[in-house]
Amino acid sequence: MKTVEVNGMSCQHCAKSVTDALSKIDGISNVVVDLEKKCATYEDSKDVDSEEIRKVISKIGFEPGKVS
Repeated sequence: MKTVEVNGMSCQHCAKSVTDALSKIDGISNVVVDLEKKCATYEDSKDVDSEEIRKVISKIGFEPGKVS
């Protein structure tokens, strides 16, 4: 599992938006967003560039943090 910090989420609608956006990236699956911890965890079946993940999160209006 990998993790990306996501700042700016405040409700389940925000969490669903992040889940949907990350799930659309080729190679990413099993996205789980934790509002309290302000992060999303996911599995990747291939190496996905962390900049692509940050870009997708920014595009939907949230502030991406560290990808690990």
